[in-house]
Amino acid sequence: MPSITQLEKLLALDPNDAFILYGLAQEYAKHADVTRAVEFYDRCLTADPGYCYAYFHKAKALNDHGKQPEAVATLRQGLAVARRTNDQHAASEIQGFLDELT
Repeated sequence: MPSITQLEKLLALDPNDAFILYGLAQEYAKHADVTRAVEFYDRCLTADPGYCYAYFHKAKALNDHGKQPEAVATLRQGLAVARRTNDQHAASEIQGFLDELT
């Protein structure tokens, strides 16, 4: 997996690349920097609102840091997107996590 520095260099070439934004969010989450992780998940979702797993992992980061209400809201939003885009696999995973939290 590329480092944060490598991903930031790639992002400089295309600041709206949802895949790179998601990768940065994942890296920050892995380093327990929830503020930066959520920032990059949000940027990913702005670049590509249909990036279903960004909702899932954003919710996970929020929940892991004691922000369950925000996590639930994120999952509900992601579930609606997954259903609208007919991404059944993402919808199933998002629904499963939502069921755990509610």
